[in-house]
Amino acid sequence: MGCRGIRGAVCVEENEPDAILTAARRLLDSIVAANGVAYEDVASVIFTTTGDLDTAYPARAAREMGWTEVPLLCMEEMEVKDSLPYCIRVLIHWNTNHAQHEIRHVYLGAARALRPDLGHTILMEEA
Repeated sequence: MGCRGIRGAVCVEENEPDAILTAARRLLDSIVAANGVAYEDVASVIFTTTGDLDTAYPARAAREMGWTEVPLLCMEEMEVKDSLPYCIRVLIHWNTNHAQHEIRHVYLGAARALRPDLGHTILMEEA
């Protein structure tokens, strides 16, 4: 079994803990559903947020979902001129037998603009 990376992103409406946690949960739920990820196969998760999100750690959402034994890390995304504001990004390290081309990356709402080049990416409108 190898380890693959699953990427995703979502934008948050406001810098409030509930908004950040809700968006992070929605992103993780979407990635799990799109790829059939089992919690016990997740090796680790790295979250980044833009500097304008500073009221909650998105990893808290994963903990509240039961990912209590998965190593989680939150970091601030590097600041780039004209970058997408209020954005949470995630990189999930997943132990799987799936080939790289089978991985479904998930970008929700406004974050779809980040990776339109990935043909196998799940680009979802806001629900």
